[in-house]
Amino acid sequence: MKSTLLFTHDDRLKKRPVSFKEVDEQALHAIVQAAVNVELFTIPLYMTSLYSLQGMHEINSKGNNFYLGRTWPGMAATAKPATANEKAFNAVFSVFVAEMLHLQIVSNLAKVIGYEPKFTCEPLQDEQTYAWKCYGDDKTVLPHILDFKDCIAPFDKVKVKTGAMNKEQVRLFLAIEQTETDAEKVLDPDKIAKYSEKAPFDNWKPGTDLPLFGSIGNMYLQLWNYLSITYTDGVTLWDIVFEKGKAGSDVALQKEIFNPERLNPKLAPDPKDPGDDEYPGIATSIQNTESEAALLDAMNMINGITDQGEGGGVIKQILDRMNKSKGVHEYVNPNVVQDQFRPSCPVLKNKYPSFTATGADAPSAKADARDTFGKMDHFETFAFVMNLLMEGQIETWDQWHAKGNSWSAESLQTAAYDPTHNPQLPPSGDIAGALNRLKLNDTANAKNFELFSRASTGAIAGVTKVLNDYFKNPKTQFPYPSMGGSGDRMSICWAIFGKAPDISLGVTSPDDKPIDRTQRLYHACQGMSLDDVLKDNPETCATTAIYHTCKGSNDCKTEGGCGFVQKTTGGGLCGGKATAFYKTQPGWPAANALPFSPPADNACKALGGCAVPISASQMYPAVKDGEEYRMQLYDFGDKPGFKPKSFGILDYEKGELVYDVAWKAYKAVLEKRGLPVPEKPKPSDLRLAFPPST
Repeated sequence: MKSTLLFTHDDRLKKRPVSFKEVDEQALHAIVQAAVNVELFTIPLYMTSLYSLQGMHEINSKGNNFYLGRTWPGMAATAKPATANEKAFNAVFSVFVAEMLHLQIVSNLAKVIGYEPKFTCEPLQDEQTYAWKCYGDDKTVLPHILDFKDCIAPFDKVKVKTGAMNKEQVRLFLAIEQTETDAEKVLDPDKIAKYSEKAPFDNWKPGTDLPLFGSIGNMYLQLWNYLSITYTDGVTLWDIVFEKGKAGSDVALQKEIFNPERLNPKLAPDPKDPGDDEYPGIATSIQNTESEAALLDAMNMINGITDQGEGGGVIKQILDRMNKSKGVHEYVNPNVVQDQFRPSCPVLKNKYPSFTATGADAPSAKADARDTFGKMDHFETFAFVMNLLMEGQIETWDQWHAKGNSWSAESLQTAAYDPTHNPQLPPSGDIAGALNRLKLNDTANAKNFELFSRASTGAIAGVTKVLNDYFKNPKTQFPYPSMGGSGDRMSICWAIFGKAPDISLGVTSPDDKPIDRTQRLYHACQGMSLDDVLKDNPETCATTAIYHTCKGSNDCKTEGGCGFVQKTTGGGLCGGKATAFYKTQPGWPAANALPFSPPADNACKALGGCAVPISASQMYPAVKDGEEYRMQLYDFGDKPGFKPKSFGILDYEKGELVYDVAWKAYKAVLEKRGLPVPEKPKPSDLRLAFPPST
């Protein structure tokens, strides 16, 4: 059946020689990778400005008063925001989450057309160090889209760089989020031809750059052109890639972060349960095995991306160009997108609860932010933030430091602070001292700032590295804690130094020779190396090469720090759900008991808990009745495999510091080996400064 959704009537796209099939398929894949790059490109850019907003946050969880009386540098979403900073944070946080949604959607689309999306590649990142190459004071290019040097004034002065939330930065955001119609208006008339190339790109060769698209909307329009190519044998490129995408199974692998019930619908849903789909009106993945139905899903996915954010109107162009097939508008109506693409507030409240410092229920801050600003497209949202800036109401960390502010014990306390409450925690004065020393003692070559910058890069790499596998492997889970941890790392860098973390610095320097993992064991934190050679100064932490924020991103044995306990069998999510803890029930055989993986003594990939380095304030939460506080100890065999060998059980307690548990495990391994046990080091300023994982 001839598709009614493709441009099959377009003379330019029909009766193309079959000899072009292979190169056209590669060009289509290059475009969808470009779309992945564009969506990914916005995330660190927006995050950096988001966390430049000056403010504090509490770290609370259900039924827990661990951190009562304490507050930590950096903002978080706020229910019922009152200040300009709170409103701006909620606004940009909403955009940030929507960009993650877009990245999921376009990645699922890539899979449907038989392509494996990549998240750690050129032109955004150095593939070895994960340094972000696309931002900088001298950068003028929105990857694949636009070179601002080709624009009329004042757009020709825009730089593509990370920075504080100020007018210059928000002008960049507004330029990114403008529609394709507005984007055309700012192009220098003498340079428009550079952006006018239409698919198929007959001069394009695999391995070369695609033409610049001029706007995000046009990028998706050219993608649709490629799908519409019809060859002389009557087959469309969509026909070809859709069948290849299904190779090996009925449907291409799809992943769902936002609408999990699209993949796993509840068999007997409770009418009172709002469900788990955050965007019930958006096609965020494709399960249809029938070609035309899947193509309609693909169109709705592009509609969702472009109408929430960039390039609004492209679907209308597609519809206008098609033969106005009856029935199409019944399913794709660009005039109702604002309602269609809003997140569901009841679902958000259910999935993202907030709590008070004593562990009681509180209004959901994330639901408030995303519900309020989910009604606005991204351009409108940044225009709202620009208005706050024009009124002079926003303060950022660079401005706070420029006023001569520094940290005090009182600045890290609320009225409920009591030093005798959980006295194992570092006093707030010690943390304030560490925050001040890290800035004051930053050497002439800014080594402390460089360390925190590389830690931020490593935290983002903790997400992108996992994404490379997430869309390949059905069992790989999305690294939720790493996403949150990335914000924590950026936020603390801003708060200490008053500067944006320089994520153009890689996780390691290009001059640093990577450690051969077959020959050496990395270690997770301060002074706990089990390798005979890699003995760091006890005052320092693990090498930045393994800084990460999530169990899903630790690569190998002994690299797991720990914010949360993990099963030794893997699986489950970080975040402290007690059901993931050590399990034993009356009557269970011992073999069924699942001890946890200990911090810094984990057996293998993705079993290491989270957050390397380990925050000096990280404590273990309570477990449920019937569960026990026990961990499996390991020693490790000889290289190259370093095969883990279990040898005992380590007990721990609710509220015990995670580093102390890690040190107990380290000490037990040394004693088993008959080696001397050094004195446990005092917390470094680095570990004092990092907040506990949330």
